[in-house]
Amino acid sequence: MPSGLIALFDDVATIAKIAASSVDDVGAAVGKAGSKAAGVVIDDTAVTPRYVTGFTPDRELPIIGKIAVGSLKNKVVILVAALALSALLPQLITPLLMLGGAYLSFEGAEKIIEKLLGDHHDEETLLQADTPEELEARQVSGAIRTDFILSAEIMVIALAQLTEFNFWMRAGALAAVGVIITIAVYGAVGLIVKLDDIGLHLAERGRTGIAHFGRALVKVVPHMLSGLGIIGTVAMLWVGGGILLHGLEDLGIMTALPHLVHNLAEAGAHAIGAAEGAVSWFLNALGGAIIGLFVGGIILLVVRQFTKHPEQFVVD
Repeated sequence: MPSGLIALFDDVATIAKIAASSVDDVGAAVGKAGSKAAGVVIDDTAVTPRYVTGFTPDRELPIIGKIAVGSLKNKVVILVAALALSALLPQLITPLLMLGGAYLSFEGAEKIIEKLLGDHHDEETLLQADTPEELEARQVSGAIRTDFILSAEIMVIALAQLTEFNFWMRAGALAAVGVIITIAVYGAVGLIVKLDDIGLHLAERGRTGIAHFGRALVKVVPHMLSGLGIIGTVAMLWVGGGILLHGLEDLGIMTALPHLVHNLAEAGAHAIGAAEGAVSWFLNALGGAIIGLFVGGIILLVVRQFTKHPEQFVVD
């Protein structure tokens, strides 16, 4: 009996070691996959705050909570679809990824055109809501639709980094990436949109240094939110264009274009000489943004030819 018990303990210890090794492997896979999706995560974080603009402070966090729940549901659907594609039709992953990149490019180009032409069609659509509840529902719905594209990009980019792992390891890593990124993104968004309230609270503390900091925070937050809107638009173009370039290279189509962007970025970084890695990254991102703006602009022109708002091209 003692020897049998010792043997059982040995088996348990072996299983524990295997489980620990698997956890380490999943952790490594999560880190590898998550780092490659960083650009889309930045995009997601920068884009989301605009969906709570104009609501009373007591509704900001509940709205973000609804969007976060919708984001998790998106990722569950995408997780199942991505795993099925990787097992059955892996050749479709890159084209679908490029389709999402084209959509992000379209959205980024649309935001720029709307800003340049003073187009307020989106705001007019929201003003058609009859009640605050309907307006909130429209904003949440719009945010979840945009999140679906961003979540799909995150999950497929992550999946592309996990080809050496088995099916269950990929599933575990993707599930972990989805949960961690959702918590990180919407936790950060929740903090960002409440910074002004935090500043007001601190400002009430008399003439202390903390109160001065609170008043400064109240003044800075609106500018920071505007800056995030710009970053979100640029990130849409940079991420979308970058995905399109990588897709062309992977598919062996028009490979001269991604090679040209990469070579120009490397040459520019080498010419500057300092911080070559950071400069190369920036120039590659800039090249991706230019491609994204070009592709998104073409898609926008085509789409608006088939919409009922041709007056959007007329400057007020």
